Amino acid sequence: MDIKNEVLIRVYVVLVGVILFGVLLFAQTINISVRQGEKWRTIGESLYVDSIVIEAERGNILTEDGSLLATSLPFFEIRFDPNSTAMNPEDWNNNIDSLSVMLARYVNNAYTPGGMREELERARAEKERNYLIKRNATYIEKEMMSRFPLFNRGQMRGGFIVRPNPKRERPFKELAYRTVGYVRDGHLPVGLEGYYDKILRGADGKKLMFRAPSNTYIPVEDLTAIEPKRGDDIVTSIDINLQDITHDALLRGLKYHQAKHGTAVLMEVKTGKIKAIANLGKTENDGYFEIYNYAVGASTEPGSTYKLATMMALLEDDYVDLDDSIDIEKGKYTFYEEEMLDSSPESFQSDTISIRRAFEISSNVGMGKLVQKYYGDQKGGDEKYVERLKDFNLHLPTNIEIHGEAAPYIKTPYSKDDDWSGISLPWMSIGYEVRITPLQLLTLYNAVANGGRMMKPYLVTEVRSFDQTVKTFKPKVIKRKIASEQTILKVQQLLEGVVETGTANKLKTNEYKFAGKTGTAQIDYRKFRAKANIKYQASFAGYFPAENPVYSCIVVVTEPKQNGIYGGEVAGPIFREIADKAFASRHELHKAINNYRRPVLAKNKLPDFDAGQQEDIVEVLNYLDLTYENEAESEWAIIRAETDTLSILNRSISDDVVPNVVGMGLRDAMYILENRELKVVVSGSGRVRKQSIIPGTPLKGQTIRLTLN
Repeated sequence: MDIKNEVLIRVYVVLVGVILFGVLLFAQTINISVRQGEKWRTIGESLYVDSIVIEAERGNILTEDGSLLATSLPFFEIRFDPNSTAMNPEDWNNNIDSLSVMLARYVNNAYTPGGMREELERARAEKERNYLIKRNATYIEKEMMSRFPLFNRGQMRGGFIVRPNPKRERPFKELAYRTVGYVRDGHLPVGLEGYYDKILRGADGKKLMFRAPSNTYIPVEDLTAIEPKRGDDIVTSIDINLQDITHDALLRGLKYHQAKHGTAVLMEVKTGKIKAIANLGKTENDGYFEIYNYAVGASTEPGSTYKLATMMALLEDDYVDLDDSIDIEKGKYTFYEEEMLDSSPESFQSDTISIRRAFEISSNVGMGKLVQKYYGDQKGGDEKYVERLKDFNLHLPTNIEIHGEAAPYIKTPYSKDDDWSGISLPWMSIGYEVRITPLQLLTLYNAVANGGRMMKPYLVTEVRSFDQTVKTFKPKVIKRKIASEQTILKVQQLLEGVVETGTANKLKTNEYKFAGKTGTAQIDYRKFRAKANIKYQASFAGYFPAENPVYSCIVVVTEPKQNGIYGGEVAGPIFREIADKAFASRHELHKAINNYRRPVLAKNKLPDFDAGQQEDIVEVLNYLDLTYENEAESEWAIIRAETDTLSILNRSISDDVVPNVVGMGLRDAMYILENRELKVVVSGSGRVRKQSIIPGTPLKGQTIRLTLN
């Protein structure tokens, strides 16, 4: 029994001890988690190690010739950890003076060397782990600082912390600013930067970082856990010279007319490549900047440039021919109590004119009456007209590689939602009650220039990784034939006629031919009926050279306030300036001067009766690449022109009589005469045309007078 009791006592003692330990453990847990919880959570957060994302270097955006439109320049944030655990006191003491001198002299001259030392000593004493040295250091500055005393021992022993902080730069500044675009936190992605963000961004890396107090991070080691992968480059179709030409021409035009904003797009006809795209809007200080991509995002009522689609529909349905007649009612006609007016002075003096002429002078009444007659007054004609517009792809976006393209708008016949009425059809025919972006309309004009083949507009031609092509984007055909060949040829004639004798005839040039259409639209014409409130949009769309189109172009200017409002006087000159400079700068648009059959020279255009040494004559004729027959055997010779052929004949020079020097240059004549002891008197300049002593006269040391001409 004694042994049993002894065992039980021991068990009870152990049990009590375990219970007491458990109670104490529980109490301490409560104490730490509740009473001291805030303290330990703060410490835990300040001593935290995690993998932090390292942003990859962003790829470049290039022009077609490799020039940089956007690139990431290397900048660095330099910080110092004076309390790095691997830094020994001996290193600190031996290098702090020298480091202070270098920092004060080359990095922050706001401090003296002594002041800088005091600042670093303070940071060390206050246990700082992330002291800022320089925020935006260049690569050269970073490399220089990495060689400073103490810093040259690296991150762990020297406390030298480098954080990449690349900056996006645009070497050409505002050129194509909105097209290049940007990606920013808190904003929608814009332009090519936004559309190709995944390609340009690359793959981020990871690095172990130690979170110090004040929520700052310090790299745990020099090595990166996962290396970031640089983004790929994209090569655009932009020609920087044409972009500069387009931007300057648009800017000059907007300033001259004090317009609200404008856009100009230059496209390669055969491929659909966008060679230049400029968008400028007026800023608060009355300057102009690329604040919005009007070419892609602004869908408006285009006005008379839309008449191209109307004429194509009428011709395609075989309702009219260009030489048919139309009564334009002296430029005024009423459709269902809504009056339509022309703006051309010629309209007010005319009744019946040809359809060709109605298009050239941009008669609203002419187009409206034709569409009303052949579509509006026919059963199912409204739907047929709208379907024709859709045949020309005017109801579809271009899907250009930029976010935010506005959708085109064409009313559905008899739709209450679209507010269809009796005047919808004639007003649609002249570019109202429809909406389209400049780029979408240019795509139609480009198709006409391209013989009816509609190309997809595009901006990016390839993706590159370290100068190696990863992906190529080729021209894409949207529609092989938007209309018959006959229709395309006829509207090409119409567009050329607009420039030759129509609303754009003041813009034509003798250097080359271009084709196009002017457009003038009242903005929100139903809303602002009072004349004082009317605002205008002027446009011109076309292509050049007309006989073999290389480029198509559209210019749209919104709300011009001075020096004109019409497309031919506002947008047309901008188009012409772009076309002139593009034509002058592109050698492929010019015919080589030797690309013609060599003309046969007439006798009066050939050298005749010119005399001199035979070898000199032969050398000159060979240099000029002139055909000749050489019959001369003597040292001296004369050229004779027989019809269209040159002959070299003997010129006899005797030592006993006065020689014939007519036709010779003065040097040869003097040489021959003075060697025969004749005294020479000269008058005039050029070649010898007359000598005072007849050739063949015996020599007697006479004086001979030479007349040169």
